[in-house]
Amino acid sequence: MSDLKVNNITSRDGNEGPIIAGVSTVASTGFVIMPSGNTEIRAGASGRGIFAGGYTPSSPNTSSVMDLIQISSTGNATDFGDTNDAGSTGSTSNSTRGVVNYGDVPNSVVRMDYTIISSQGGVSNFGELSFVTRDGPFGSGDNTRGILGGSAGGPNNMGGSPGKGVNFIDYITFSTTGTSNRFGELTIARRGVGSCSSPTRTVWGGGYIKPQNHTDTVDFVTTQTTGNAIKFGELTISRGHMAAVSSSTRGAWGGGSIYPGSSYQMYKTIDYVTFASTGNAQDFGDLINSTHFTTGTASNSIRGVWGGSSTPTTLNTIEYVTIATTGDATDFGDLTTLRYQCAGISDSHGGLG
Repeated sequence: MSDLKVNNITSRDGNEGPIIAGVSTVASTGFVIMPSGNTEIRAGASGRGIFAGGYTPSSPNTSSVMDLIQISSTGNATDFGDTNDAGSTGSTSNSTRGVVNYGDVPNSVVRMDYTIISSQGGVSNFGELSFVTRDGPFGSGDNTRGILGGSAGGPNNMGGSPGKGVNFIDYITFSTTGTSNRFGELTIARRGVGSCSSPTRTVWGGGYIKPQNHTDTVDFVTTQTTGNAIKFGELTISRGHMAAVSSSTRGAWGGGSIYPGSSYQMYKTIDYVTFASTGNAQDFGDLINSTHFTTGTASNSIRGVWGGSSTPTTLNTIEYVTIATTGDATDFGDLTTLRYQCAGISDSHGGLG
């Protein structure tokens, strides 16, 4: 078998990266077609992103829509399928499965469903969270484990109350359906926290401790080792309801809000950390729109993408950054519907791709 030759090339989307000799051609997405001749392509820029569920401005004000994007190609989202429930959703994913959870229900059960990211369609039952929460907890993880942490306490939730955050961290094994297991605890109980990951660490930033009390705390765990979170550092601005993207080396949080008592103060701030070194976040740039509630996110090795938001006007905009290069976000396209607080799924975030 002949050796593969790896060089650098600038693709049609302007990103430079490693390329492999001996494959025929690819679309601008970076997907390999098949070996042939000496044509070269850039690797590591593929990946699917899915935005699931959320809230809409029109009755019944909740959505079960799942939208699909190809992360490396700008353009409008297309229909992927539907979730089994609607409204506030949290999520975690690996390179094969995306798992969504639906937030508070009256029966002390929070269901999880999963989808096969490479196959257009709906969802199947995965299991249940071990705790009840009014908002679906957001998470990340590696190719084996999905980690879910924090969110708002529900009326039946171990002393939690509506609007007050919880500090629970649970995990699932992607290949095995069933109830989530307790992993440990965050350093601070909170809701509306943004989560991202590297190949070894899962990291949470910001969040609401209670309605008028927010935090800038960034926590992390080692994904394969159960136990309580350790403080990583602090965000540049204390806030909640932001959403995070990640490559294998960097995590970035975008948007968010605070609630001083009469109305929400919204931010378009993006800040980032380098996973290998604990410490405070640094300024990255700005989103196009200030956001009130969490947006869905998707990432590959190059791009981080935010989809949907409330400003407080509900938007269907999708915007992106190149994670390795600080700067403001750029327009990507539109979701199929107006919505916010949707779950984000991707098959190549945090070094998976």
